[in-house]
Amino acid sequence: MNFIPSDPEFLHSHRMTSSSTLIDTPAALEDLVGRLVAETAFGMDTEFLRERTYRAELCLLQVTVGAEPRCIDPLALPALTPLQTLMAGTEPQKILHSGRQDLEVLWPLTGPIAGVFDTQIAAALAGFPAQIGYAELVKRVLGVELAKGQTRTDWSRRPLTEAQLDYALDDVRYLRPLCDHLQEQLDRLGRLHWLEEDLIRLVEPAGLQPDPSRAWQRFKGVSQLDEGRQRLIKALAEWRERRAIQKNRPRGWILDDAFIKEITEKVPRDSAALAAIQGLPEGVVKHSGEELCSLVAQAEIDHPAPPLPKRVRPDPAIVQQVKYLSEKLKQRAAELELVSEILATRKELDALAAGRPIDQVLSGWRLEVLADVLTD
Repeated sequence: MNFIPSDPEFLHSHRMTSSSTLIDTPAALEDLVGRLVAETAFGMDTEFLRERTYRAELCLLQVTVGAEPRCIDPLALPALTPLQTLMAGTEPQKILHSGRQDLEVLWPLTGPIAGVFDTQIAAALAGFPAQIGYAELVKRVLGVELAKGQTRTDWSRRPLTEAQLDYALDDVRYLRPLCDHLQEQLDRLGRLHWLEEDLIRLVEPAGLQPDPSRAWQRFKGVSQLDEGRQRLIKALAEWRERRAIQKNRPRGWILDDAFIKEITEKVPRDSAALAAIQGLPEGVVKHSGEELCSLVAQAEIDHPAPPLPKRVRPDPAIVQQVKYLSEKLKQRAAELELVSEILATRKELDALAAGRPIDQVLSGWRLEVLADVLTD
């Protein structure tokens, strides 16, 4: 689905009013916040690094004041405290594209963020691909081709070049006109309440803060393990997550996924058995061996350990039911001019095929539009 591009003169002036001004002093930040408070909405984006840390390091925060984009340098500022009240209010509206990671990065520095509009979510509800990128959406809606030269830049290095700043400013320059177009389109389609539901879900605290007790969900096939090993892999995943948060290091630096699976399979009950796992770093055994063996013991796995279960072939009747539900889903998606993954996931179809009531699987507007096609 494509929209008619905005007036070329407007887009040209919108592009030319940019400034490479970098907000890097407390006084400049206070002045910027004062201007943002007077806006009805502003675009927002972040640049960050997380290769060497658990928590992403915010390196740049871009915002728009009217048609003028600005870059805030968090590495030069003592804190972003002046932004807290602004971010917590439902007004002005904060416009992002695919904003979950941006919200996760900003949360520890600015606190909760309310009044969010996500152009990727809105675009999907208007009929665009579910994960459409910002540059592609700008091209389709506004007819503007964005440069791609800084996609692999190191945003923590200073000073930033003019090319880097121009690239960063482009990331927010067109968010306001995108928002206007998408709101108009969703209003015409009668889907603004769909968007409201999905945006509320986007800013829920549970989705933005790490929960170590749910870290095991990163692993596939957990349900196929015996009960003892399920307890063990959950305990190992939670232990690693908490350690990674504590040390602010990537979880893979604490213990690689492959070794968690290996420990779960081989159930080492002492340091010698743990050290016998091929490739496991000596430092892990030396500094964490006692804790890991304690987790193994607490899992209360039968000894000698039973063989791991073989992969269970899916029930042909369930497979056929999922296929049927998938076809019905595609039909309804086509009627609505949406991609089917916006309406329901494969996991949700599996639950329906297994007999769970639809109102326990789906909710809100998705339940409304699918109840009549997925309940028979």
